[in-house]
Amino acid sequence: MSTLRVLSVIGTRPEAVKMAPVVQKLRQTPGIESIVCVTAQHRQMLDQVLNLFEIVPEIDLDLMQPNQSLAQITAAIFTHLDPVIRQVKPDWILSQGDTTTVMATALLAYYNRVRFGHVEAGLRTGDKFQPFPEEINRMVAGVVADLHFAPTEWSRDNLLKENVPAERIVVTGNPVIDALRQVAEKPTPPEVETLLQGIGPRRLVLVTAHRRENFGQPLENICTALRILAEAYASNIHIIYPVHLNPNVQNTVYPRLSDIPNITLCPPLDYLPMVHLMKRATLVLTDSGGIQEEAPGFGVPVLVMRATTERPEGVAAGTVKLVGTESETILRAARLLLDNPSEHARMAQAANPYGDGHAAERIVQSILEYHL
Repeated sequence: MSTLRVLSVIGTRPEAVKMAPVVQKLRQTPGIESIVCVTAQHRQMLDQVLNLFEIVPEIDLDLMQPNQSLAQITAAIFTHLDPVIRQVKPDWILSQGDTTTVMATALLAYYNRVRFGHVEAGLRTGDKFQPFPEEINRMVAGVVADLHFAPTEWSRDNLLKENVPAERIVVTGNPVIDALRQVAEKPTPPEVETLLQGIGPRRLVLVTAHRRENFGQPLENICTALRILAEAYASNIHIIYPVHLNPNVQNTVYPRLSDIPNITLCPPLDYLPMVHLMKRATLVLTDSGGIQEEAPGFGVPVLVMRATTERPEGVAAGTVKLVGTESETILRAARLLLDNPSEHARMAQAANPYGDGHAAERIVQSILEYHL
């Protein structure tokens, strides 16, 4: 059999985390030539994950610009990635998730008549503005994909409802679990030890909140809830909140929370320290997607500060709970878990529905079998 050329296109840190095990497996598999192209939709946050997994991209488009609009980054990906595809002439293009990079990559694969594999396929909320623009991005990728690598049966069912042929869907688990297991075995980085100094016996509450749909009043509500929670449990918890660099987040969070002794605001953390903080947390409050999958891997309950989630498997399994962005609702849910050990144990001991750490193997095997 001739060598199969696979081009993996990666734009952001979450994509890099989930694609890293896939790229590693591609490079280890005889008969496959693996080529990595990064759009660098997020530059600094992307690079640290690539370094962590020892992945050096063959092609770096370096497209990140300050304050660029969705239209600008989309146009840049189209115009810069198209000639790469024409030059590389891959047999397959792989991309993950629901970013602008995956949407543009999927369309370019179609324009160039190259087979496209969508990693983490089939996530849906049913609301095209929740999350924005991710819901439409992943639907566009789903229309184009030749193989859909669904993380769960629920994701597979979503695709079947959209009339995707069953033989083109492979339930793989989520490669984030593959990545998480690798990173959790690494030594605790010094910055985590520094952050944990001074916390003492207090319980760690880890927070991330940065989604576009939460800009403005929703994020203000989240900050209000965090402030009240920190003050009410001043001797019992310590909140660590890595604050996204987007000015919409910075200008809301710092004025409201920087003066509270048991809240530590810090710049965004690399993936390695973030994983090790998750391991030590009592509770995670987030509007992120990936943490909904990752934290339950350590038995840490997750409160999701969003109106909807494209990961209802976690809700059904009991590992996560949707709490929206109203201050009182967030507080009520957090207090229940902090004050009620049995309720905390119920969520902490629920089985993580996102896989067994072998998703990358299934993805690569499916591509090979497609060509038999």
